[in-house]
Amino acid sequence: MFDGMQKRVVSLWFPRLATDRVLRARPTDRPFVLTVVEKNASRLHCLNDIAEGQGLYRGMSFADARAFCPDLVSQPASLDQEARFLGGLRRWATRWCPWVGIEGRDGLVLDITGSAHLFGGEGPMLGAIRQRLSRAGLSVRIGCGDTRGAAWARAHYGPDAALTDLPVAALRLDQGVVSGLQRMGLRSIGQLAATPRAPLARRFGRGLLMRLDQALGDQPEQISPAAEPPHYGLRLTLPDPIGLESDVMNAAERLLIGLCDKLRAQQAGARVLCLTLRRVDSQAQQVELRLARPMRDPDRILPLFQRGVSQVDAGFGIDQIRLEAVRVEPLPVEQITHAGGHDQGRLDDLITRIGTRIGLEHVQRFLPAESHIPERAFLIAPTAYSQAYGGWVSSNPRPVVLFPPEPVIATGNRPPEYFRWRRMALQTGRATGPERIAPEWWLDDPGWRSGLRDYWRVETLQGRRLWMFHTPQNPGWFVQGEFA
Repeated sequence: MFDGMQKRVVSLWFPRLATDRVLRARPTDRPFVLTVVEKNASRLHCLNDIAEGQGLYRGMSFADARAFCPDLVSQPASLDQEARFLGGLRRWATRWCPWVGIEGRDGLVLDITGSAHLFGGEGPMLGAIRQRLSRAGLSVRIGCGDTRGAAWARAHYGPDAALTDLPVAALRLDQGVVSGLQRMGLRSIGQLAATPRAPLARRFGRGLLMRLDQALGDQPEQISPAAEPPHYGLRLTLPDPIGLESDVMNAAERLLIGLCDKLRAQQAGARVLCLTLRRVDSQAQQVELRLARPMRDPDRILPLFQRGVSQVDAGFGIDQIRLEAVRVEPLPVEQITHAGGHDQGRLDDLITRIGTRIGLEHVQRFLPAESHIPERAFLIAPTAYSQAYGGWVSSNPRPVVLFPPEPVIATGNRPPEYFRWRRMALQTGRATGPERIAPEWWLDDPGWRSGLRDYWRVETLQGRRLWMFHTPQNPGWFVQGEFA
């Protein structure tokens, strides 16, 4: 990196990263563990120091841990939140040096070459890192060395030890390789380095020698900093304040074109957009636009801002406009046909316009559900957050209108010739059926406690086409729906 300058690498290992993240918000003075399900068994994922002091360890069965420690407090682990928390720590660590990478699931690696003198030297810099992390409630072990492997080894097995005195497990080897080396009597890195290389390569492969050379500095190991996520936001500062609706829309169009270019480069689409208008009196107003589908076409998005911009109070003028894609979703490039793509885009625009007025969650559609019970055979979901289902498969016709069962006074196991329903006297003209439907025994539904149902399609002489059923186990007749 720098000519004539010794390379220095720092490794930060957070042995209790997962529990520290949770206990920062909800501290406890009792043994605490996080659990994960592995091979149909709940096992310990991370422990606090109190739990470790009582003999618990990672990978231990949760049932055994409860037997050893009856007052154990547990919670399911969230690997996604842990990864996001470690990513936040990586961004924080860039205050010390620009080259910061992630090491596994619970560590960071920093290339501090040429950066330590900015903080008074290597010692004061590492002390400041440890102090800030301790103040944030995070336990950390810090190792420093001339190579990435040496820094990792000291962070995990001894910060002040010589590299050759550390065990062979400090070379980031698999447990099987470590066990094989120990059976050969090679327990330290120094002993391993003094052993002929050819027999080691034949028995354990080239990966062992590569890790050894990386730790000793004979083979380089790159530190790749994680790329910053793209920021989908643009700002326009105006030389003179504006107040006309047309001027605001023109400025928003300029920002929208640039924002859509960014989205197109990342193959993403905006789902929620926020237009912030700052007035000359330092007051700001926001226009939020929630889209029915991810979009990156400025010609389609711009007219959707018209209603919100028309309600903005410009005051004595607007001197700054900011447009940001608050929520972004993947939108890969796809072939759009003249028949399908244009019509789907118009439908999405219509849903967005209606959702702007009444809320996207109130524009709903029916989706099929896996149940043979009529009232459970469908779901109601917001149109903007669900995909349409092409084929509704039903072996028997279902009524257009479905309502809770309404009793009908009749006897027998066949549709009555004359009956009254909703104060109407009806006469059966034709009846088709029966279709027997059994209740779902794994669910306790009060409406189906009467047992089996025999459904009939009944066409009356008065023009009503009803969906009726008879309960043979608890005799009675009911109407549950009406056909078109």
